[in-house]
Amino acid sequence: MISRSHILHSQVKKQLLTMEPKDIPKPRWSVGSNSGLQYGSFANSLSSLTPRAEEDEKPGISPRRAYIAVAVLCYVNLLNYMERYTIAGVLANIQQFFDIKDSTAALIQTVFICSFLLLAPLFGYLGDRYNRKYIMIGGLSVWLLTAAGSSFVTASHFWLLMLLRAMVGVGEASYSTIAPTIIGDLFVGTQRSTMILVFYILIPVGSGLGYILGAGVATITGDWRWALRITPILGVLGLVLLVFLCPNPPRGAAETHGEGVTGKSSYLEDVKYLLKTKSYVWSSFGVTATAFLTGALAFWMPTFLSRAQVSQGLQPPCVKEPCNPTDSYIFGAVTVVTGVLGGCLGSGLSRWFRDKVPNADPIICAIGLLGSAPCLFITIFVASASIPATYVFIFFGEVLISLNWAVMADILLYVVIPTRRSTAEALQISVCHLLGDAGSPYLVGAISDAVRGSRSATFDLNFRSLKYSLLICPFVGLLGGLFFLLSSFYISDDRKAAMQLVEGDPPPQQGPEPHMELNNEDKSSNYANNVSVNI
Repeated sequence: MISRSHILHSQVKKQLLTMEPKDIPKPRWSVGSNSGLQYGSFANSLSSLTPRAEEDEKPGISPRRAYIAVAVLCYVNLLNYMERYTIAGVLANIQQFFDIKDSTAALIQTVFICSFLLLAPLFGYLGDRYNRKYIMIGGLSVWLLTAAGSSFVTASHFWLLMLLRAMVGVGEASYSTIAPTIIGDLFVGTQRSTMILVFYILIPVGSGLGYILGAGVATITGDWRWALRITPILGVLGLVLLVFLCPNPPRGAAETHGEGVTGKSSYLEDVKYLLKTKSYVWSSFGVTATAFLTGALAFWMPTFLSRAQVSQGLQPPCVKEPCNPTDSYIFGAVTVVTGVLGGCLGSGLSRWFRDKVPNADPIICAIGLLGSAPCLFITIFVASASIPATYVFIFFGEVLISLNWAVMADILLYVVIPTRRSTAEALQISVCHLLGDAGSPYLVGAISDAVRGSRSATFDLNFRSLKYSLLICPFVGLLGGLFFLLSSFYISDDRKAAMQLVEGDPPPQQGPEPHMELNNEDKSSNYANNVSVNI
């Protein structure tokens, strides 16, 4: 007896075989555990059901608009990091104004990073499911208000400064988790690597400009508070540009030629998927080590250099504000130059070796961190003898660390599927800040206070205590290099698996399936067979 399903199968197949290829319905890309289909199932493969010529169709967002969107996102990212490190540029003034020790001063950065890392998973969850543009606009509005408000705190209300700095983290958490995923949905391949390079190279550039801007404005106005007001003023322009010029592209638009990928997986399923992606896990620990290094060095190095010069008798100690801003200027300029140089060098090496060495990206990151460790070690000890030599080794150390900025961001985008990238960014941010720069400035300050102990503080003792506390940085650099080396063992397989999930081919663990090239004549037959399977 012929079953009803067999009759229905025959009817559907006959009808579809008589259709022209252009009339065949095009299924929407769908990636999610609740869809009833496995990742990579044939029914999810748009590329295998449409003619090759359709790959050349224009995506929904024009290249010109995509480039403008990246420019806006980069501008806001620049302001993000300028604002974050303006505090470090005027740290000596803040310590004088509030009369606080090293460990207490470091809490200003720690509370900001803590709120940042705690809120990142929330915005990652929202970013994978709701309108990313609206989320960024809301977060940036909070950032502008609280950053500007922190400049009006009086000397007797240090707790209020801490609270407002914590609220600044709300804005940065919403932006930093989402903006890279939008770039990932606008570009693919070499173009994506280039755009990610531009976006992430503005981290050291913005950090360096933050020192320069903070110290410069404090010197010109004679009031460190004005240093905290400049970036919010510039941020208003960024908010307007974000509203009018930044799109919210379909997730996975770049990989699917504008079609997009949808998903219905739960947050727990997303986390399980990410934890099974070993290259993502190990590279996240490598990113954490990088964050620890940059957080500690960015916050304390200008102060360390200033104390070194006071210890050598090259400049008078700061006994009242405004303090000498020279070291903030120089260190800021070095950070900008090394950020651009290191970021471009790392991205260039990645593009040069990626086709020749499949696991080149984590190896480049490992070399950067492992190479920076001896440079930082020498920097710490040579500072008591020669300031010029100190800056030379700071330069080489920061160039090596900066090799990582664009490369490690690109790793996440190509080993994680589009519908889980915001969650991946959020979890990586949470881990890298929780174990990285949330605690590193405070840890260095606390060790410095412990080394100083109950002895009477002298200018030489202040320098030596901070010098020994910074020794933790080279060891963390070595550890981070090992994490990236571990990631290199898994990255090739994880990248192939992610591509197969998006393109619709079965994952490796499901067994091999012959590659099929569909021409216009047999597309209808294959589509009919696929429909019958679902029936």
